[in-house]
Amino acid sequence: MSSLKVTQLRSVIGGTKAQRDTMRSLGLKRIGDSVVKPDRPEIRGMVNTVSHLVDVEETDS
Repeated sequence: MSSLKVTQLRSVIGGTKAQRDTMRSLGLKRIGDSVVKPDRPEIRGMVNTVSHLVDVEETDS
């Protein structure tokens, strides 16, 4: 099953509440944090919401 490695690149300061909540739901708290999440439609939607703040890599895990 493939996974997504999501890394926070930019700050959420100045973002909307929805963007801040999405980043927290992904488990990202500060710049440089990375998390590995399963490649599911729900996760893809969250990443799409904050795509300007994160970097996404597909991994096989």
